[in-house]
Amino acid sequence: MNRRELLRRLYDSPEIGIVLALIVTFVAFTIKNPLFASVSDLQNPLGIDLAGFGILAIGESLTIITGGIDLSVGSLVAFFVVVSAWINASMGVPVIFAFILTILFGIAWGLWHGFLITKLGVAPFVATLVTFIFAAGADEAIAPNPITIGSSTFLGVAGSNVGPVPIPVIMFLVIAVAAWVLLERTYIGRQLYAVGGNREAARLAGIRINRRIVMAYAISGGCAALVGIIEASRLTSGTADSVSGWELIAIASAVIGGVSLIGGQGRIIGIVAGAALLVVLQDGLVAINVNAYYQRMVVGVALLVAILVDRLRVRRLEHSARQAVRPDRAELPTAPEAEQLPSPAGGAG
Repeated sequence: MNRRELLRRLYDSPEIGIVLALIVTFVAFTIKNPLFASVSDLQNPLGIDLAGFGILAIGESLTIITGGIDLSVGSLVAFFVVVSAWINASMGVPVIFAFILTILFGIAWGLWHGFLITKLGVAPFVATLVTFIFAAGADEAIAPNPITIGSSTFLGVAGSNVGPVPIPVIMFLVIAVAAWVLLERTYIGRQLYAVGGNREAARLAGIRINRRIVMAYAISGGCAALVGIIEASRLTSGTADSVSGWELIAIASAVIGGVSLIGGQGRIIGIVAGAALLVVLQDGLVAINVNAYYQRMVVGVALLVAILVDRLRVRRLEHSARQAVRPDRAELPTAPEAEQLPSPAGGAG
């Protein structure tokens, strides 16, 4: 592949804009505060924040690709911060088994969402909103006081590195690669896109729509549980109401990264870049001492821009589709020519 072909492919890539925005934003914050690009900052908080937001965004993106949405992920992360610490520290379950139980619980909660949506016909917004509200109170009911984590193995999840790379970042990269393989290299991944793109056509093609939707929500729940474990390790305790608004970060990361809110579109590379951009924005504003209120405003503006871009992209695709099926008027016969054409019966008209 020559340089011109490579540049053309990069230019045609739908993710090139978000990647360039990420690079420019990172450079701008580094110029403003050179410590922003230091090794310690890239490891923590940037690295761990990216791992948490990125894993959550990947799970969220799968539900959006199928034409749904999961509003519960933020509250579930806070809930599993408490649950993971409670299982290990309060119940005395060994760390590894506590992790497995927590993730299985997250998957089970996602399966419940899938059941409500596919079997009972509950709208995804409503089904996950109920969990959002319930989980927001359940963590405080379980842990009115913080549950201290004493296990060095548990604390090492967020506190240890493999070489210079934090363990949560490695988890994120593994999950991102697995999600990329699932979506772009497997038949199941193509089915997920088909379900979100045109559900009726997918059904007529023999795709088991309900299974794919349930799978997407199960993965989203499992991702939320894993992020809960990471956050509990970073906080060193199971603290109720430990995170807030992360569902918006997950949705924003997906949409900014090119996942269409109408379903059927989106790629992992864009999702990763979207999560990275939001992390750089959030932590960069902290590094230059911008008020927390303005940080949220910036995230809101970024989400608004992403939604507008998404709508413009959808309209452009719809317009292109209409143009493709519209006859080329330049090739239609003029009125005098039309009168000379033979009639369907073979006469002179």
